[in-house]
Amino acid sequence: MNSLLGLLGTALDLALVIVGFGLIVFVHELGHFLAARWAGIRVLAFAIGFGPAIVSYRKGLGWRRGSTEREYTASLRASGEGLDRRDPSSLSPTEYRINVLPFGGYVRMLGQEDLAPGAVSEAPDSYQNCPPTKRMVVISAGVVMNLIAAMLAFMFVFMVGLETEPAKVGRVWPEGPAATVVAANAAELGVTDDGLRPGDRIVRIGDREPRTFDDVVLAVATASPDRPVVVEVERDGVAAPLRFAITPERGTLTGLLDLGIEPARALRIDPQLARHADAWAEVAPRIGLPGVEPGMRLVSAGGRSGLAGAADAELAFRDSGGEAVPLVFESDDGRRVEVSAAPRTELMTSDANPDPKVVTPLTHLLGLTPVMKVGSASEGDRGYAEGLREGDVFARVGTLEFPSIAAGRAEIQRHAGRTVPVVVLRKNPGTGEVERVALEPSVSRAGTIGFGADDTARESTLLALPPESLTDLRRDAVPAAPPAAGLITRPGTRVLSVGGAPVADFTQLREALRVATGDAQLRGEPATVSLELELPVERAGVPVVRTAEWTLTGADLAALHALSWRPPFDVAVFELESFRRRATGPINAVTEGVRETHRMMMMTYLTIARLFQGTVKVEHLRGPVGIADLGTRIADRGIIWLIFFLGLISVNLAVINFLPLPIVDGGQFLMLVYEQVRGRPVPIPVQNAVTMAGLLLIGTVFLVVTFHDVARLFGR
Repeated sequence: MNSLLGLLGTALDLALVIVGFGLIVFVHELGHFLAARWAGIRVLAFAIGFGPAIVSYRKGLGWRRGSTEREYTASLRASGEGLDRRDPSSLSPTEYRINVLPFGGYVRMLGQEDLAPGAVSEAPDSYQNCPPTKRMVVISAGVVMNLIAAMLAFMFVFMVGLETEPAKVGRVWPEGPAATVVAANAAELGVTDDGLRPGDRIVRIGDREPRTFDDVVLAVATASPDRPVVVEVERDGVAAPLRFAITPERGTLTGLLDLGIEPARALRIDPQLARHADAWAEVAPRIGLPGVEPGMRLVSAGGRSGLAGAADAELAFRDSGGEAVPLVFESDDGRRVEVSAAPRTELMTSDANPDPKVVTPLTHLLGLTPVMKVGSASEGDRGYAEGLREGDVFARVGTLEFPSIAAGRAEIQRHAGRTVPVVVLRKNPGTGEVERVALEPSVSRAGTIGFGADDTARESTLLALPPESLTDLRRDAVPAAPPAAGLITRPGTRVLSVGGAPVADFTQLREALRVATGDAQLRGEPATVSLELELPVERAGVPVVRTAEWTLTGADLAALHALSWRPPFDVAVFELESFRRRATGPINAVTEGVRETHRMMMMTYLTIARLFQGTVKVEHLRGPVGIADLGTRIADRGIIWLIFFLGLISVNLAVINFLPLPIVDGGQFLMLVYEQVRGRPVPIPVQNAVTMAGLLLIGTVFLVVTFHDVARLFGR
């Protein structure tokens, strides 16, 4: 039932986005239409969309299915008139139509066709017989109308108020550029901690004063490459703003420049999770939150009250030393739920894909990699119907033995649209013995079986084969063989002890390695550790055990001892901290609307410039498919957010339409400037060549952007 309601909600959001986008196109074309009528140019068609007409209207004929063109032409012939002469009858020369393809639109004027520059007319009310200055007004009117529409949309949004995230730091990624930078005025302000910290309020970035976290993201993404961005933050307990000069790095997952920070999250479990109540009830106990409901607020963590945000909960787990952390949640009606959540052992995360354009995150410990298992497969999941059960450990997937999550997923994807042979280790509930179960589940065309992937780190030291190389999640990091590459040569190997200390899971494995290398780490020296390994082979029915000496460098030990503890849940279960961005009155709403429109225009131009510089890539752009997908997700946040989004699209449409490119309004405007200066139009052969070049350029960009839109849609 919940999935059906979710599907209906998505369909409604998509319908709203399509209608909204159609309205933006309508406003743009209305500008051309009104200006053409003002200039005395005969308008032949006012169309929303492209392709054949679904329905049309013409004064004197009324509404028709399809186009009125044939009927109108026949009427002209019967009266002895032609399209290139004035129509003296009561029939309007203008057809208003809605076409099959909803994205786009056009106004067709007598003697002006973008795709046929040679289709000129000598009629007195034709496009050619209108002065160039008036035609400039006609060509630019669509862009002007889009900017006016955007300003009105922003004014309305700020009058009502927009719930958005403040320019405040939440999580700071340890590998990000914001984590280690030192403030220029740290010493004079008595600050000894490096980097940005959760709770810091960003008051200036570059030459801008960000109002929202999105302002910060945009400012960084469009920053000059390889140049530091000055970030000023206010921090509780510090007398003046701290000034950091941070060089943004390309985010591994987004590919855009960023600082390695996330927006702040509040202390309330996201109420939106209530829309998936059954799924939350199943997941909550697994992540250490049994009995906690969406909408409840965290009031205490580790005995500390007065928490400022979800980042404080993370700190409570980091300081736990591995001990369970007591958490207290409270609902709006005063009900309290107390839980004791065991921390999760922090391991390392690297990119296991040698392709620099593709990121495949892998969780490991110096290359020691847990094996993939089935984390969840309930009766409603397709994987359950294929025979998989929660807790199944993959002993084989296709040709891979004991694969990691990254390797297992890749092998499953290679069997897209077919079946894949797998062998899983499953504990018999009756006897408690582990049995090998062979299955051959079908793989969808998207490359999935239909189960929640997990690994064996929490209950075993069973190991997958380490990748040949791993890459730090940093810009320009160099792939390197992990320390365990020469140590583990057989998938399915188990670590039995470290330095004589028995280990049964990755938590014990990590702590034993830290104990065994503690003295060497303090001295900054390499260390050699003795490991007892159980190989996945038997002799006379007895598993083969061997001892291995593992040498770790000083850098390896530094990375090992820097690991801490994490909550068993992702802080994304908490709602984002937000405030209502609202104008103080009508005049302020006008000011804010104009300012936001100008800011978005400049950001769009800057994005185009960064596209040529390479910090913004073609795959980051959005076409019709991407706009529809992004719009449905934004519409899910409420109608005000949808109106704000449509305002952004209207500004972008205006800017792109007025670029000096063939086919679009900007290119047409330049030709009119040439005609005004030279006293004659651009030669038709040149116009034809420019038109074909424009079509090729726009068609190529459309195909490339749509390809990335679809890939992003199915890769999510």
